[in-house]
This record gives sequence, C-alpha cells and structure tokens, in this order.
Amino acid sequence: MIPVPGFEGRRVAVFGLGRSGLTAARALKAGGALPVLWDDSVSSRMQAEAEGFAVEDLTVADWSGFAALVLSPGAPLTHPKPHWTVGKAGDAGVEVIGDIELFARSIAALPEGERPRVVAITGTNGKSTTTALIGWVLKQAGMTVHVGGNIGIGVLALPAPTPGAVYVIEVSSYQLDLTTSFAPDVAILTNISPDHLDRHGGMEGYVAAKARIFAHADLSLVGVDEDWGQRMAAELEAGGRAGTRILTSAHPGESRDPVLSSETQASGDRGRSDPAQTDHSKDWVPAFAGMSGEIEAAPGRLTIGGRMAADLTRARSLPGRHNAQNAAFAWAAARALGVSHDAAVEGLMTFPGLAHRMEEVARLGRVRFINDSKATNADAARQALSSYDRSFWVAGGRAKAGGIDDLEDLFPRVVEAFLIGEAAGPFAARLGDTPHRISGDMASAVKAAAGTAAATGREEVVLLSPAAASFDQYPDFEARGEAFRAAVLDLGAVPASAA
Repeated sequence: MIPVPGFEGRRVAVFGLGRSGLTAARALKAGGALPVLWDDSVSSRMQAEAEGFAVEDLTVADWSGFAALVLSPGAPLTHPKPHWTVGKAGDAGVEVIGDIELFARSIAALPEGERPRVVAITGTNGKSTTTALIGWVLKQAGMTVHVGGNIGIGVLALPAPTPGAVYVIEVSSYQLDLTTSFAPDVAILTNISPDHLDRHGGMEGYVAAKARIFAHADLSLVGVDEDWGQRMAAELEAGGRAGTRILTSAHPGESRDPVLSSETQASGDRGRSDPAQTDHSKDWVPAFAGMSGEIEAAPGRLTIGGRMAADLTRARSLPGRHNAQNAAFAWAAARALGVSHDAAVEGLMTFPGLAHRMEEVARLGRVRFINDSKATNADAARQALSSYDRSFWVAGGRAKAGGIDDLEDLFPRVVEAFLIGEAAGPFAARLGDTPHRISGDMASAVKAAAGTAAATGREEVVLLSPAAASFDQYPDFEARGEAFRAAVLDLGAVPASAA
C-alpha cells in the first residue's frame, strides 16, 4: 500500500466504495487522514464498517469540515450531470480528486532522491497491452517494477515507493479528469477514437481529459495515427514540450503522410548519450531524456529516421499493426528510463501477451484460434482484422454506436463471419454479401468456424474479435474470452502453451 500524506488529522470524504474507493480510504488512513466513507450500496457500506472505517451519510454531512472529496471514477464529474457529491463539494469549496491524484501527491511528497519514476499510459485502445508490455520489458531489464492503476491492482494498493522503482500505471479518462498535479516521467497516449462521450460531454471533452496526462509530464509519447493525436502532438510541440510521435504504418516501407512524418525539433539532450543510436537521425535526441522526434511502427519492425530500430518478426505475441505501435511505445519508454537498446528489444521478443487481447489460445490441425475478446468496439476489432489477410470471424454481442459500419473496408478479409448475441441480426445486415451465418451462441460459432476453416486445407485463423460489448451474454469481456477458450478446447485443440 502507498500511504497518502498531506491530510493528517483531517476529514476526507470518500464516495464510491469499489476497488479504487476502498483502496483510497485505506491509503488515506495509513497516511494519517480521517476518511469518511459513503456509497449508495448497503453492502459496500457494511464492508467499510467491517474494516473499521467511519461511514456517514454524505447527503446530510457538514461539508465545510472536509479537506477533500475523493470521488470514484465511476461517478460523473461533469456529464451527463455532476454527481450530487460534486455539487456539495463545490458549494463548500472542497476540492474533488481521485486515486491517481492521491498517488501523485504521495510521490511528490518524497525527497527528490527517493522518488520512484512513473510511466503513465492512456488511450482509447491498446493501453492495457502497452502497460503490461512496458512493465514486462522493464522487469526483464532488471528493474523493480509495479504495474497497476486501471489494469489489475489499484494504484494505491501497489507496494510503497522505494528508490529506483518504476510504477507503470494505466489511467482512464475518468481518472485523469480527477487529477491536478499528476506528473509522470513518461506519459503515453496510444490513440483516440470516440468513446465515453456521454461522460465527457462530447469528443472535445473526452480529448481534453486524455490530454491531462501530459500536463506535467517530463516526456510525452503521442500516437499520431488520427487527427486528434496529431493535434495533441502539435500543441505539445508548440509549447516547447519534449515529445515523440509514434506513427503506425500498415506495411513496412510504405510512403508516409508528409504532415505526420515531419520530425519535431530536438529539445535538448538532458541525459546520457547512446552512441549506438546517434546515427538514426540528426534530429533525434538519443538520450531520450528530453527527446523529440518520431518512431514509425509497422508490422514486424520499428524504424527511426528511416533506419531499422527493432525487428519484431520474432515477437510471437506482438502481431499486426497495432502491436507494432504498442512495441514502439514500450521501446521508447524503456529507453527513456535508461534501458539499453538491446535489452529493450529482447524484452519485446519475450513478451507473453495478455489474455483476451490477440491471444493465441490453441491450434487444431492447421487452424489457429485467436482470442481478442477485449475488442468491444469496431475500432479495436479493426486492429485484429487488419492483422490477418483472411480470417473466420466470430463477432457480435451488444453493439455500440455505429456497429461495424467502419469495418466495411476489411470485409474482404473475412472468409466467413459467425455472429453471436444481440448484434447478430444487425451485423448480418451490415455484412451484406460477405459470407456469414447467425450462430447465436459462442459454442455454436466456434464449432462452425473451426469446421469451415479446417475444410480449406490451408493455414487459417478463427478470430474472436466481437466489435461489441459482452453484456448481453456475459458479465464482462474476460468471461466471454474464457467461453471462447473453453469452446475451442472442447474441440480437442492443443493449447498454445503446450504447442
């Protein structure tokens, strides 16, 4: 646990007693604060009382006595309308913060020589894989690394800071909205596409929340594959901030958009030089501490200044265009923290991957089964479909706005689609002449897809990349992915771990 200082002997309101709320209360108490907890759920309040916390009805509390409100990221800060606790805090002049801000203040309170370093990752898609990948690369390089935040362990439940340690933190737009002083050493934005717009009042609000990750960062790594990322990178550059653009190409060596490929002016070498990297580009700052420039990611390779930086063809868990982007972020972050080029690349090669994210679960004859259950929207599914020239696609669930409209250009890669859940009918209508069938449930879809794929006699891929939420048939995407795995293994497929 990370004790939170700065509130010693003062009452701090904590609303929302899920994972982050209870963890924040424990961390505040460990730092000497007097947390006062409330939740709409009776069972959550009972759990807090069982742990010995003060539980008070915040609807009738005296808010003038609170030093801060720690708000659950699940409660709206601004849209569709502010949560009632936000209104009460505002009326009383009480600041509203979240667990990431508490973490930031805990780190800042340490003497400079004792502060750990922090890598923070956000984005619409890819942030969990990038977070896990960075953690893996740093650990393989021998560093003390703690990975958490919006992935796995809540940030304040991670081990207490020690000199030389690195925290690799995934942060959501909801969490960033509740920060004021968060200052990561390396801040990463993987990409931006429409998501959570109801909670941010539209795309501008969503982008503004994501941009908060760069407000106090030492080094910014920005994905510039879409307009929003390009604009954010340009704003950082205009402000004289140290940053690097991560550009993803569909194929190695393809021509690049001149707007994207223009490199930024170096902002000064504030760290150790690395002779092995100095020949990549005259505009490249090899030390990475204060670097500016551009890394181009394409399936199987990373390039800097037109020269190969890393060959990813041996990285089994990093197939496709989007994983090349993830690798670029991880490589750059590792280099920024002083990891050698060779050690960073070796870490990429040995990454085992994350469950439910382009995970090869098994093989049956010449057919591979890929679990990408985390693809809960069309943009995420695009990354998976783009990774294979042909696939037998298992898709469907509870459709999000737009359904699979944006995937039409990839339909020619689909040999046949096997549709499940509530979206089966609408997806079938949208697929039109693309071969498809409504399977209904996961087991039926997997069995049919496996049989059809095997009948070709070729090396084939059965791909679960639903492009939809799971909540019509499963409690979450993890349960959906496990259902896919079980259905595949029931066919007698050999698990990938045993292959």
